[in-house]
Amino acid sequence: MELSVAADHEAVEAVSEILARACAGAVAVEPAFELVDEGLGARVDTSRPQVVHGYLPALDARRVEEAIERARRELGHLQAFGLRPIGELETRLLHEEDWADAWKRHFPVMRVGRRLVIRPSWREHSPAVGDVVIALDPGMAFGTGLHPTTRLCLAGIEAWADEGLLDGARLLDVGCGSGILAVAGSLLGAAEVVGLDTDPLAVEATRANAARNGLGERLAARQGSLPVVDPPFGLVAANLIASLLVELAPLLADAVRPGGRLLAGGVFVDREAEVESALRAVGLALVARSGEGDWVALDLARR
Repeated sequence: MELSVAADHEAVEAVSEILARACAGAVAVEPAFELVDEGLGARVDTSRPQVVHGYLPALDARRVEEAIERARRELGHLQAFGLRPIGELETRLLHEEDWADAWKRHFPVMRVGRRLVIRPSWREHSPAVGDVVIALDPGMAFGTGLHPTTRLCLAGIEAWADEGLLDGARLLDVGCGSGILAVAGSLLGAAEVVGLDTDPLAVEATRANAARNGLGERLAARQGSLPVVDPPFGLVAANLIASLLVELAPLLADAVRPGGRLLAGGVFVDREAEVESALRAVGLALVARSGEGDWVALDLARR
């Protein structure tokens, strides 16, 4: 059983103490926050109420009823002082669940573009003629196809394949995450693909997904960042964030051979001009752009 109370941030400690006395399980505080740093960080907003949750086993109905009554009574005493706003007690029954796997229910087989199909490794799928199926288990890494930035980059890679740019090409995936873009590029014809990420969990996920798709030595993943020791690549995908794309612009350009292409994703539409300007300043020219909601991906060529 979960007991929840919304409270002003200065009343959170007192409310937490009341729920802790009533609940034999645990107490957790859910702060009100806003995302900052392009979604990579969070800042607590003290002008909005926080929610205090208390938990207790629900097997003994009489004990649960007594706990709820005790919490409601003591919260009523606290509310009577009227010092800080405190909401009413809310309750709900929670069923035990394997939280490590619960998210998988929300990860369906997805079609992206005309040919690419993302098949979670635990789902079955009968491909149509011409489908290029990516078997994927993201683990703890970013990149499932659920996020618009991933879909935009996958569509961009498919567009490269339609132009014939992937046939026998060398592709670098900067910030490879789950390896979804690297795998797509390899399945669509790239002869050599390198995934690069600063997170060891991402490198592990990329290697596992490469093996899952039978790519063997065609796809290598390693931990690190730009610059790379490899010769410049014909194609570079970088699904990052705007500030990183601006910061890494010179190194991204250096990673692309003259005449090659860069696919830059993870850009909020209001940062598009800034990112394009930074990439243009290092010798990259816009070939195409695509957008979904508030997100944009830019396809650029190195002069």
